[in-house]
Amino acid sequence: MPEIPSKPILLSERSHQTRDLAISFLMQQGVENPDCLSLAAGLVDPLTLPVQDALQSASEVLSTEESGRKALQYGTTQGSLELRQLLLKHFESLEGKSASELGIDETQLVATTGSQQLLSLVCETLIDPGDICLVAGPTYFVFAGNLTGVGARTVTIPADENGMQPAALDAALEQIAERQELHRVKLIYVVSYYDNPSGVCVSTERRQQIVEIANKWSREHRILVLEDAAYRELQYDGEVHPSVWSFDETRESVIYTQTFSKTFSPGIRVGFGVLPKELVGPICDRKGNEDFGSANFNQHLVANALSTGRYHEHLQKVRQGYQLKRDAMLAAAEEYFSDIEGVSWVHPHGGLYVWMSLPKEISTGFQSDLFQAAVKNGVMYVPGELCYAGAIADRPKHQMRLSYGVLTEEGIREGMKRLASAVKSMDN
Repeated sequence: MPEIPSKPILLSERSHQTRDLAISFLMQQGVENPDCLSLAAGLVDPLTLPVQDALQSASEVLSTEESGRKALQYGTTQGSLELRQLLLKHFESLEGKSASELGIDETQLVATTGSQQLLSLVCETLIDPGDICLVAGPTYFVFAGNLTGVGARTVTIPADENGMQPAALDAALEQIAERQELHRVKLIYVVSYYDNPSGVCVSTERRQQIVEIANKWSREHRILVLEDAAYRELQYDGEVHPSVWSFDETRESVIYTQTFSKTFSPGIRVGFGVLPKELVGPICDRKGNEDFGSANFNQHLVANALSTGRYHEHLQKVRQGYQLKRDAMLAAAEEYFSDIEGVSWVHPHGGLYVWMSLPKEISTGFQSDLFQAAVKNGVMYVPGELCYAGAIADRPKHQMRLSYGVLTEEGIREGMKRLASAVKSMDN
C-alpha cells in the first residue's frame, strides 16, 4: 500500500464558531474532579426522575399491537397530532383560557426535542450572518452559542430584579435605527420565568412593554419576540405572571417555547413551541431536514403521562422538592456569605438557579484564582461571564450561577460552605 500523505480535514466556519464550548469544559472538570460538589450542573435532581410513571406510561403505550406499532413507527415533522392536541389543552390550562379565546389551534404547535431544538431552529430559520438579536444581560449561555453559530450579532440589554429593562431595549433599537441597521434586527430573546442563569422573573408590566416595543420598531419587517418559558411550571411562591405571548394580541409576533425536560424527564427530551402561523411551515421545513420529526415513541409516552394525569401528579412532587432545595441554598448563602462585604444574591421564586455577585475585584472566570481555589476546595460553579453575549472584554467578571438542581439539601449546604471559604481566601 502506498503511503497516503496526511491531509487536514477542512471544517466549516460554523464548526469553528461553536468549538470549545464552556459546557464541555465544565463536564471535563466534573469528570476530572469527581469529589467536587457541583453547584454548576444545570441537571435535574436524579431523585425526581419519574421511573415508575415512565414505566407505566410506556407499558400502556405498548399494551396493544396497534398502539405499540403506532408509537414505534416514524412520526411526523410537526409532531404527533394526539400530543399536539394534549399540548394545546396543557397550554390552555397555563394561560387560563380556551383555545378559541386564545385564537390558536394545534396546527400552530410543534413538538420538538426539548425546547433547545426550537431555539436552534428559530436561529437557523430567521437569522443570516450579521443579523441582530437583542438579549438580556445575563442570558442563557447555550442560546448565545446558537446565535454565534449562525453568525448573529448580539446586543445586550441591561436587566435587573424585574428582568430586561424596556427603556434600555427601546433605546438600543433607536440607536440601531439611527445606524440604518433596523432591517438586520430579527429577534428579541426573553427567558420569561425564573431565568437561567439569574433566577429573575420578568415583571408583568415589562412583558407587555417588550411586545409593544417589538411592534413599535417593526417598520420594514416583523421583529419577533422569542419567549423561552422552560421554567414556567417550576414556580414555588411569589406572583403568577401571564406569559409574554399573552400580550401579543395578533398571535403573530411572539414565538413561545417550553419543555418537559425540567418538570418530567430530560432523557425523554420532549418540548413544544407555539408559533405564528406564517412561521410554522419554515420551521417544519428546517426541522424536516434535520430529523423527520422528534422521537415518536417519546411523544407518545409524554402524551400518555399528560392524558392520565401522571404528569401533573409528578410535577407537584418536583415543585415541593425543589422548593426545599432552593430554601436550603438561600439559607446557606445567608449563613456563609452574609458576612462577606460586597456579596449579594437573587432570591428566586422558581427555577433552579441562584445568581450571586461578588466584589468587582474578584474575578470568577475559569482561569481565575477563585475558580482554582473553589475546585481545590471541592466545589464548582458557572462563571457569570459565560452568561453574557458579546465581546468577552466587555462582560462583568465578578458573578456566578449557582444551581441547586442536582445536590441534596445537605450537599448544597456543604457546597456553599466550601465556596464561601474559597471566596474568603481571596482576601489573603
